[in-house]
Order: sequence, then structure tokens, then C-alpha cells
Amino acid sequence: MPFRRLGPSGLRVPLFSVGGWLTLGGSVVGDTVKDIMRTAFENGINMFDTAEDYQKGEAELAMGRVIKELNWRRSDIVISTKIFWSHQPGTGPNDTGLSRKHIIEGTKACLERLQLDYVDVIFAHRYDITVPMEEIIRAFNYVIDQGWAFYYGTSEWPAERIEEAHHVATRLGLIAPIAEQCKHNMFHRERPEKEYASLYAKYGLGTTAFSALAGGLLTGKYNDGIPAGSRFATVDYFVGSTETNEGQALVAKVRDLSKIAEELNTTPTALALAWVARHKSTSTVILSVTSSAQLLDNLKALEVLPKLDQTVMEKIETILGNKPEDPVRHLCMCRELSTFRSLELSLALPQPTYGRPPLDVHGRQPFS
Repeated sequence: MPFRRLGPSGLRVPLFSVGGWLTLGGSVVGDTVKDIMRTAFENGINMFDTAEDYQKGEAELAMGRVIKELNWRRSDIVISTKIFWSHQPGTGPNDTGLSRKHIIEGTKACLERLQLDYVDVIFAHRYDITVPMEEIIRAFNYVIDQGWAFYYGTSEWPAERIEEAHHVATRLGLIAPIAEQCKHNMFHRERPEKEYASLYAKYGLGTTAFSALAGGLLTGKYNDGIPAGSRFATVDYFVGSTETNEGQALVAKVRDLSKIAEELNTTPTALALAWVARHKSTSTVILSVTSSAQLLDNLKALEVLPKLDQTVMEKIETILGNKPEDPVRHLCMCRELSTFRSLELSLALPQPTYGRPPLDVHGRQPFS
């Protein structure tokens, strides 16, 4: 298993890691969770990712139980979790978001469910437009100072907010986020490959990429229809997405990608995973699996990586037809984009509440 640094830090993480979204503590329970995590560890994966809201906390509970049962030495594993949403009974208006209150209380609750004294990395699961950046930075630094986490990062944050976080951290003499957990796959490229380009160059930001298989679409299992019991048949987030004209066009591209996989004597799954791992900004690719056999199948991507030469990559680009524009040109537009977003706020356009009661219209409004 190759290891890479997590962003600019000295922390080494495996090129492939295991995550718990929709699986651990949800569709996967009991001994199967242990089988997956043990198989991962035996194959060089020592990083496991979860979040406070995955399966309403059940993912952290399942992961914590297995870590304890397998009696792993804590220094041998890397555990990351994420803070923003809490779906525990009795959730109140401050149990979601990035207020100092929730970052601190949420972190302590995560550690309790995981049965750990600390996590290696804690991510801000979304950007909270209602909280001052200084409060967010100070709160995560407090978490680090208390020994509850070694590093922190962001997840699905706009580039300009990550940039702001670095400026605020520098001004305060505090630690800045080192990584961004973002969606990155063959069909979702604009943010990780273009929007974050300046962050990679300036700060050495690394990504922990999720949804590398586009929810399973890139595995090729939907090339000839929707199998019963699959995510696209059972999970509301995915149901119906392949039935639109856009969805059908994506399926057609997967069929063409499957031909390239066949030429390389591999699977569409391994090809798609290796493609994300090939990006220099990728620190780790998070795998979401329901069995040890599926995990081992995913790890065939390691055999594909050396085969992704310029010729193969160009063939893939021809099929995808979605290569982001030159990042340098995009950087020139960042100031205009920031100005536009400030204008959006000034016009008081609806902002997401993430389940919290909306702010009173007569009070202080979200930060630009």
C-alpha cells in the first residue's frame, strides 16, 4: 500500500482508506464491520473515516467497537471524523453547525462513541455561513490544544472560504486546515481540479476524496439497468438519477470506459479508483464497501495505477469530455466570484439552514 502525506503535514496516510458513509453501522453491521476493517488493515489500509452524523452516530459506534475488539495499537491507525450535523435524540439549534459550542461538544461526543481519547484528523463537514471564521479557527485549535485531535480540515468548503481560513489562522498565529474532504470522480471534477488549484499550489492542501465511484455508477453495474437492492434502487439520494437524459449520457460514457478497463485487463471500478488516486493533490481515496470481497476488488486499483500512462489518460479524457478549464484562467476569475457571492448575501437570497431554525430576519445575518 503506497502512503502519501496528508496535505502539507507530516502525517502519512494510505492511498486508499475506508469510510463509513451509508455502510458501517447502517447497511453493514455486526461481524461484517469487523471483517471489513480487519481485511483493510491486513492489506495496508490503516486509515478509517467517519462522521458524527453517519447513520445517526451508529458508524462511529460500530467503528469504535471494532477498534477495541481487534485491540489495535492506537499509534498504528489513523482515524478521522467530521463535525457539523448531529442527529442524536434531543437535537437542538446548537447541535448543528460550526459554533464553538458545537465543535467542542460535538468532538467530545464523537470521541465517546468511538471509545477513543483522540482522533487524528477532524473535519468541518460543511462551511457554516452563520459563524465568524475566527470563531471556527479558534475552536478547532482549542480541540487540538486539548489533545482531542492532531489536525483538522474542511469538507466541501468553497475555495475562497479555505483561503479565508488560512488568512485568519495566519493573522492569529494559529494552525490552519491541512486537508479538504471533497467529492472527486470522473464525472465531478470542477471543484477538486479547478477551484482548489490555487490552494494546492499555495498551501500544499491535500484531498481525502470521497464518491470516487459516483455512488457506484462508475462500477459499470448499471450499464444494463438498475439491479435490485443496489443504491440506485434503494437510496433516495440516487434513485432515478440514471433515468434522465443526463443520466443516460453518463451511463453511455461508463460503457465506453468499461472497454478501456477491459483493454487494461481490469474492472471499471479499479480504473475509476486509480484515476482519482493518480491526481497529485489526492492524499487518500476513501472506499465505501459492504464486504471484504468488495474491498479486495477495489484494491485492484493499485495494479492499474502504473498502467495509466499519457495515452490511456487521453483516451479517458476523450470519453469524458469534461476536463476543467485551465486553472490559471480560473484563478483570474476568483475575485469576481467572491464579489458575486458577497452580492448574493447582500441581496438576502435564501441560505441553507441545514435543519436548524432559520435566523431571525431582524438579527445579524450570515457572514459574506
